[in-house]
Amino acid sequence: MRIHLIGIGGIGISGLAKYLFLDGHTVTGSDQTLNKVTKDLIDIGISVNAPHHQSSITEDIDLIIHSAIIKSDNVEIIEAKKLGIKTLSRSKALPEILGNKRVFSVCGAHGKSTTSAILSSILGKSSIIGAYNKTFGSNINYVKGNEIVFEADESDGSFLNSNPYYSIVTNTEPEHMEFYNYDYEKFYEAYREFLEIAKVRVVNGEDQFIEKLDIEAIRLFPSKDIRDIKSRLIDGEPFIEFELLNYGKFSVWGFGEHIALDTSLAILTAIDYGLSIGEIQENLLTYRGIEKRFDILQKSEDFILIDDYGHHPTEIEATLKSAFQYAEMVGIDEVVAVWQPHKYSRTVDNLAHFQSCFRGVSKLIILPVWRAGEDVVEIDFKELFKEYSPIFSERVHVSERDVKLDSGTRITKGLIIGFGAGDITYQLRGKV
Repeated sequence: MRIHLIGIGGIGISGLAKYLFLDGHTVTGSDQTLNKVTKDLIDIGISVNAPHHQSSITEDIDLIIHSAIIKSDNVEIIEAKKLGIKTLSRSKALPEILGNKRVFSVCGAHGKSTTSAILSSILGKSSIIGAYNKTFGSNINYVKGNEIVFEADESDGSFLNSNPYYSIVTNTEPEHMEFYNYDYEKFYEAYREFLEIAKVRVVNGEDQFIEKLDIEAIRLFPSKDIRDIKSRLIDGEPFIEFELLNYGKFSVWGFGEHIALDTSLAILTAIDYGLSIGEIQENLLTYRGIEKRFDILQKSEDFILIDDYGHHPTEIEATLKSAFQYAEMVGIDEVVAVWQPHKYSRTVDNLAHFQSCFRGVSKLIILPVWRAGEDVVEIDFKELFKEYSPIFSERVHVSERDVKLDSGTRITKGLIIGFGAGDITYQLRGKV
């Protein structure tokens, strides 16, 4: 087929584009601007145009897929309608792409990218995830065959279209509730359906919703099944070692109990699939983390800079525990958090938890809210976060061993970790 993707520069839809291209289709795309993601697409041979223009849409296109943010008044959507070309949102296109595959579909409010990346490293199968897996240097891994690890997305209900053979659920903490109209029954019913349509289910048995769910599943009980977690540095890199049930010891890149949980779900899936313990242990060692998840950008004796995608307080809290532990192990006293709140709705919905999740940091730097298209809501961050004596800056300016704020203040020592799903990742890399 000839397939055109509108909004191809997004991390999720770019993964579909790469997979379709490597699977033998002719793929083109467009976005408003070019970025790192579109450069990667161009480098492998996919034609990308920017900005959107009706000339990108021609009669020989068989299918158009567009990202969720593309609206009906987009010039390419209008042209496609004129030409009568089949046009689907990313969510609606998933059955077309995954419908004849055996899919290891991973979902959850937190940890789904990490679990997907670890599982992909263990199985060595094709994968599409919402982040760059450092093992493969991409957000996909392509292996010819009928099986694929897929990071499924509950934020728009599209996980129900992922054709799960394995449904793997890290947790069901309410998130993206605006999509579900703040209807918790509707939200949990979607997770129930995601599990019920799968042939095999691998779940966090201590999740408050899942523990009450009467459904056949491979259940991980982290507090009982994961034992003797030990952290260590290998060539300066963070690793944990832990024992899982009676299966033996496993070593994986990263710090924290949440990494042990994500890894254990991947291990249990691989065991059910038929891999030996030895194969799993060996393949796990190829995993080296994913971009934007405890992503160590700079490291010296007294200065470490980390980028983390955490934009929900549960994620931030868990990652900060790892940061404190890492800092202690390398002999750094100060941990500085740089927070770019992501969306007003999320900030307001989780305000009390945000107020507590930064406890223990030496400094809290707060950047403006990344709106993600939302209307501005007045939030008195200075008053609400006064216990931290927060520092406010429009952005951070990063160079080698140096983080500078708008006020001119420079941070040249300590572990500095940035949190957010907006452009903070580019600020920390000195690219904006």
